Amino acid sequence: IRNERVSRADFIQVFHDFCTRPEIYFLLVQFSSNKEYLDTKDLCRFLEAEQGMAHVALKLIQAHEPSAQGRQQAFLSLDGFSSYLTSPECHLFDRDHKLVCQDMSQPLSHYFISASHNTYLIEDQYRGPSDLSGYIRALRMGCRCVEVDVWDGDGDEPLVCAGHTLSPPLVFHCVLEAIGRFAFVSSDYPLILCLENHCSLRQQKVMVGHLLRILGDKLYRDEPKEGDMYLPSPQALKHRILLKGKKLGLGVAEEGEVSEEDEGADMVAKMKVTNNGEKEQKNVSLNVSAQASPQKTPPRKFRLLKELSDLVTLCSSVHFVDFQTSSRTQKPWEMCSLHEALALRLAGENPGDFVNHNKHYLTRVYPSPMRVDSSNMNPLDLWKCGCQLVAMNFQTAGLMMDLVAAWFRQNGNCGYVLRPEIMRQEVSYFIVMLCVTGLEQVISGQNLPKPKGSGAKGDVVDPYVYVEVHGIPADCTERRTRTVTHNGDNPIFDESFDFQINLPELAMVRFVVLDDHFIGDEFIGQYTIPLECLLPGYRHVPLQSLTGEELPHACLFVHVALTNRNGDRWYVHLWILTPQLPC
Repeated sequence: IRNERVSRADFIQVFHDFCTRPEIYFLLVQFSSNKEYLDTKDLCRFLEAEQGMAHVALKLIQAHEPSAQGRQQAFLSLDGFSSYLTSPECHLFDRDHKLVCQDMSQPLSHYFISASHNTYLIEDQYRGPSDLSGYIRALRMGCRCVEVDVWDGDGDEPLVCAGHTLSPPLVFHCVLEAIGRFAFVSSDYPLILCLENHCSLRQQKVMVGHLLRILGDKLYRDEPKEGDMYLPSPQALKHRILLKGKKLGLGVAEEGEVSEEDEGADMVAKMKVTNNGEKEQKNVSLNVSAQASPQKTPPRKFRLLKELSDLVTLCSSVHFVDFQTSSRTQKPWEMCSLHEALALRLAGENPGDFVNHNKHYLTRVYPSPMRVDSSNMNPLDLWKCGCQLVAMNFQTAGLMMDLVAAWFRQNGNCGYVLRPEIMRQEVSYFIVMLCVTGLEQVISGQNLPKPKGSGAKGDVVDPYVYVEVHGIPADCTERRTRTVTHNGDNPIFDESFDFQINLPELAMVRFVVLDDHFIGDEFIGQYTIPLECLLPGYRHVPLQSLTGEELPHACLFVHVALTNRNGDRWYVHLWILTPQLPC
């Protein structure tokens, strides 16, 4: 046999048989009335019934049919059909959202805004290194709110670092140069620069010089008018940098006293040692229901230079007292920063008041001071109450950053996502009885790789898929497929799940592929997508690594059906077909 020559036709046939995916073949046969190809009538029926498309059959044939005969006679062979289903046109993510597609003319407070916490840190909060790459990476990811903690440095040069920690500092003007260079690389819309100022008046003067010299005209300096009811829109603030910080009252000549904002001091205060030598952490427990009301201690004061105060216009930091006080005294251009535990307590005790507060004012929420390991809170816990700026540790991969990256991938990855209408209307009601349902079918996978760093099982992969829905508590759920043993190349799952979604504007679907193992199931890949970016029909889902990089050729093949019942209720039907896992 070794001496026999393989003809070109034989080679093509063997190659074709090897590459043919059975689930795509059976799909073609189903819509072609048992023919080996789809004519224009068959293709139109498939596109309209499943993909939600019309009047594009001939265009698709010309683009994807490899044979000249098929293009001339207007039919799509199995190879052409496979080419179409694996093309970017059949990606699960709605291509309209690859560009800015939402109304960007509404007030700034009407948007969720991508925000980072201690942007200069690239590891943990206490002793991890600081690096300019933290700012560059966050800005390239579309982040629109970065944090700069400024302290007195040697030689009258302010430094950026996490106070009260062992993290090494960065030079303030170098941070500004990086921000100025990368601020609008990924998004044209305004960047909020959270300035946590701990400097002496002398070095505040240096800060002002650097801000004006490096950021120049990008720095927004127009004072709001007293009668303004809302903030300007992202559209009106394109290519501008908004400084967030403390502001002096009217009538101050050169300097004045303001209360200090020091998130780092919270961490040190909470890490106090009790008499028996154990660390006392009860005041920052993430179990909100178990928390007592925090003791009210008067905030520390510091001297603020008027020149620096004057650079703060639309994002003036004010202390949060309660919702009633805010409704009486807070201006639209004033914003509060709340630590995670307080924000979660407000969300649990006064969700309606919290939503109404955020219709008019920006609210920033930063992680609990006990998250020394740079772990992240669940942003949906705060987004559901309308909090615009949920500051995340961008350096920490995992579920929470998957949710943030997916959420802000919509609307052109510009860092701004228009909040649901019920969070913007002056008077709004949320009727839980109206919801969305969908069916999702996980059909298969392709080229699923071995988990990174795994060696116990050799080359064997036993994949299964979790399908999770993240959103308001009523929508959160998860389902899993069976395990397909010893198959990472083209495992067939062929399982369907139904999900009922009450608030689709705030829901996300997450696919997680794991390797089944008795010692512990290892992560293979994931993909997270906002429900409103989900396209119906037969779609391929590109899998991503734990850190968000796309895994080459690894994907799931799924079928999605969305139905809208009772006006606002969505039903998601998901059918998981085959995954391909990279080798």
